[in-house]
Amino acid sequence: MVSRRDFFLGAGAITAAAAASSVSRTAMAGLPEIVSQGGPDTQPPLQPENGVPYRPVVTLNGWTLPWRMNNGVKEFHLVAEPVVREMAPGFKAHLWGYNGQSPGPTIEVVEGDRVRIFVTNRLPEHTSIHWHGQRLPNGMDGVAGLTQKAIQPGKTFVYEFVARRPGTFMYHPHADEMTQMAMGMMGFWVTHPKAPHPLIEEVDRDFCFLLSAYDIEPGSFTPKIMTMLDFNLWAFNSRIFPGIDPLVVRKGDRVRIRVGNLTMTNHPIHLHGHEFEVTGTDGGPVPKSARWPEVTTDVAVGQMRQVEFIADEEGDWALHCHKSHHTMNAMGHDVPTMIGVDHRGLAKKITGLIPDYMVMGERGMADMAEMEMPLPDNTAPMMTGDGPFGSVEMGGMFTVLKVRADQKPGDYRDHGWYRHPEGTVASEWRGALAEPTRSSSAGGQSMPRQQASPEVEVNVRKPGGHTDH
Repeated sequence: MVSRRDFFLGAGAITAAAAASSVSRTAMAGLPEIVSQGGPDTQPPLQPENGVPYRPVVTLNGWTLPWRMNNGVKEFHLVAEPVVREMAPGFKAHLWGYNGQSPGPTIEVVEGDRVRIFVTNRLPEHTSIHWHGQRLPNGMDGVAGLTQKAIQPGKTFVYEFVARRPGTFMYHPHADEMTQMAMGMMGFWVTHPKAPHPLIEEVDRDFCFLLSAYDIEPGSFTPKIMTMLDFNLWAFNSRIFPGIDPLVVRKGDRVRIRVGNLTMTNHPIHLHGHEFEVTGTDGGPVPKSARWPEVTTDVAVGQMRQVEFIADEEGDWALHCHKSHHTMNAMGHDVPTMIGVDHRGLAKKITGLIPDYMVMGERGMADMAEMEMPLPDNTAPMMTGDGPFGSVEMGGMFTVLKVRADQKPGDYRDHGWYRHPEGTVASEWRGALAEPTRSSSAGGQSMPRQQASPEVEVNVRKPGGHTDH
């Protein structure tokens, strides 16, 4: 018997025997092998060894679940279980996921495939899986209590249906959804077209990742599941910058990026240096007449957006959510604004009494990226990341698209920072500055006040310690 406490300690505390206790040895022998992945690095695409061939996807900081062919049916085995996810180097979270990770592995199939998914529950409570966006028999839709009985702890259920249409989909529980999704239970599903499709082009690189959000207090490990909006960690595939891998492509590649949103708010995903088109949603391919060039697309809650572009500009280009608080880590919403206030001595005295005291720097938030204040164990810095020119001052939903002319086809390795041609990097101007042209008239108000306002003296702190009145 595995206690509730043991379940929360991580996947290592759960043994295969616990799941097998409710399934006979004969039945277990008929199940596909359980394949797990514990590492946080992006795994190479899984090349299809059987079935209809296709160009596989690359899951950012994730992997694709292997399958076996059984009398013409593609069989997969998902295990819902507690996991330990490294969200960034030095920061780990106790989450719930599938097959050793959160999000779970990507499932890839081909249009027309008959698919059979065995789902074993190693959670401390019942669960189910909803195949978000799929056309399938009602009894396979995965809503506990409505279309099926819940999968109790230790039990294994089987889902079987035909992948009827190509596109990008997701999977997640539809049982105690608030808890289980807040704990990280989600995954991607990609159905490739069986034959050339007029609205689905061949691409050279195909990436996918899910947007997820957590509220994990500094120094702790487990998300607060009752949080509705004030999350402090915003993640690509449960990884936060600087722990998010780059998207590495070859100059001239046609690139597809599939982004699914299972957080509690929308995310405007912005790409630097290129224009893209939204070519698909979880409802299917977008007609060409409905596409237009964009550099930012909003991904609402429960939606997927598929964007495509030609990577024709070399460099290291940012890819991120354009909500500025979503590119921060361990964001405290009660941090007071202290811009212009010299509190250096005071802050040091307070932190001696209250170690968790944190306040915005007098010159803005950038100071916090360079602070050497002690952080609680298992806490990611709020702003971090070292680039070739200094601190990047980012966190959360931020990564880099790396476009290289010499990147070989199929090579996803990061070969370092971009080497800019001479004269193509912004630099300090050391010449004289021209005096600005000023208006000879100060202007006026259309309805001036009859009584003059009293003068107010303002002190302005400038870099270097000078104060102007």
